[in-house]
Amino acid sequence: MAEQRSPQPVPVSIGRRPEPVHTIAVYAFDGMAPFELGVVVEVFGLARPELSGLLATPWYGLKVCADEPGTPLSAAGGFSLTAHHGLDELAAADTVIVVGVPNTFSGEVSPGLVAALRTAHERGARIVSICSGAFALAAAGLLDGKEATTHWRYAELLQQRYPKVRVNPEVLYVDNDDLLTSAGSAAGIDLCLHLVRRDHGAKVANTVARRFVVPPHRDGGQAQFIEAAVRPVEEEDDGVTRSMHWALEHLSSPLTISLLARAAQMSDRSYLRHFTARNGTSPMRWVITQRIAASLPLLESLDGTVEEIATAVGFESAATYRHHFGRTMRTSPTAYRRTFGRTSA
Repeated sequence: MAEQRSPQPVPVSIGRRPEPVHTIAVYAFDGMAPFELGVVVEVFGLARPELSGLLATPWYGLKVCADEPGTPLSAAGGFSLTAHHGLDELAAADTVIVVGVPNTFSGEVSPGLVAALRTAHERGARIVSICSGAFALAAAGLLDGKEATTHWRYAELLQQRYPKVRVNPEVLYVDNDDLLTSAGSAAGIDLCLHLVRRDHGAKVANTVARRFVVPPHRDGGQAQFIEAAVRPVEEEDDGVTRSMHWALEHLSSPLTISLLARAAQMSDRSYLRHFTARNGTSPMRWVITQRIAASLPLLESLDGTVEEIATAVGFESAATYRHHFGRTMRTSPTAYRRTFGRTSA
């Protein structure tokens, strides 16, 4: 009788478990503008063969979610789209992105979205907003006591409606680690690239930016995009108003508190008190702001050097102009001109 042998174990090759895919869920709604959604899809939803060999972990998995999955959603421009995922999947994602709210000025935010955002945040998800999407995060109470931004047109409204939020209207985006907010539309590109940079490093983010044909990081902040023309002075017949009119006519000349007070026919101390109470800023800070605003069309026209423009609007030197321009506009005069300069016909 042949000897029976115990079966030999079959060698098993035990490899590393595959890295889990980081899930991105973006919220879609009826009547949405498609640009911001397209940015998220472009950054996180496309295959990235150009990143072969650069990624230490897998690329993202993207889900477009809505209150009622499968229901066509109208989009600005006359077309519709359908989201195949619901709010349960949004609440379960690793990163949740809200690209807007249906009606910023009405204050209406989907109760389902608010609940999903709170659930996602409680379980440790990263919550992100683009443009008016910050209103949804604020409605969920996630931004209380935190700095946040939104499109500059909505910043004052966001602050009024949610006074516990510290709204910063001058930056392109704010990173609070697990809560990130960005300004309008194109600033969403900056924030999405920032997320890629955080997750995969600068080299990967730069590669994605090149495919996007955008800079990996933009200089400056949102302030450079705000409509900053010289503001008309209210037509009130009082000394402060007269002094402001006079100052706008003499921006290129040296201006002091004494000269402005003399134009208002007030003492220096009385003028300073009345001006600040009326305008919420000091006379010289107001003058600097007007000079910066007056310089913008000169930079955009490409006429004259920065030094010549500084002199034309009343700054003592180009260095002083650059200093105040940087504080006000969060960029340099040269960078502003490079971005907004109009080439001659």
